[in-house]
Amino acid sequence: MKKLLTIALTVLVSATYAQLKPVAYKDGAQKLNGFAAAPAKGNTNKAGILILPAWKGIDKHSKNVADDLAKLGYHAFIADIYGEGNYPADTKTAGERAGYYKKNITAYHKRIELAMQELIKSGAETSKIIVIGYCFGGTGAIEAARMNFPVKAVVSFHGGLGRDSARVINPIQPKVLVLHGADDPFEPAAEIMAFQQEMRNAKADWQMVYYANAVHSFTEPEAGNDNSKGAAYNELAAKRSWKHMLMFLDEVLAN
Repeated sequence: MKKLLTIALTVLVSATYAQLKPVAYKDGAQKLNGFAAAPAKGNTNKAGILILPAWKGIDKHSKNVADDLAKLGYHAFIADIYGEGNYPADTKTAGERAGYYKKNITAYHKRIELAMQELIKSGAETSKIIVIGYCFGGTGAIEAARMNFPVKAVVSFHGGLGRDSARVINPIQPKVLVLHGADDPFEPAAEIMAFQQEMRNAKADWQMVYYANAVHSFTEPEAGNDNSKGAAYNELAAKRSWKHMLMFLDEVLAN
């Protein structure tokens, strides 16, 4: 009986929230395949969160994040940066795909903007948009701030912080939260210091939180638990960073 009751409650909770829905959209002739998640019917919260996935593209983790955010009352949309036919099958290809968009940053900006439009179409209010990203997607979230996209804030989870030093630093309007593994070997100290100085020069409202014993990909369960590889899951850091993000969202959306 207890097991049947648990199953019934699980079904009831699942039915309360809209399912993650595939959304086809385009960048010129390139087909893109994102996912939208909406809060429960009757929820009056119009805040929207754009999720930029890690270097392998839309994955189980980004889908779980979208589902969790919808359950908390947010509209969520997972961006497809690479497009149909370009999804990486291994880490080598993922590095090449992500590397292309880091070098061709305007193409990355466009894919982020197109996904933002889909988030708004799904029901989010234009004045209540936040961009969050993981790893390569964290780089994209910071780029959204650098470009002053019409968003209230951005959140980067173990994202790349580097920028072309030839780029002009303009004042940054969106609030910035960077959640970073204290032992991440892929972010040199010099690059971190340059990023922080960039934020100061841009007069940004920024925060950076470090997590002890955490390396790259600390929010990703599929990264394993071997810190010596440079990328590994850290349950405590993952939980803390999620809570830090939620507190940040409460703050930036308070008005």
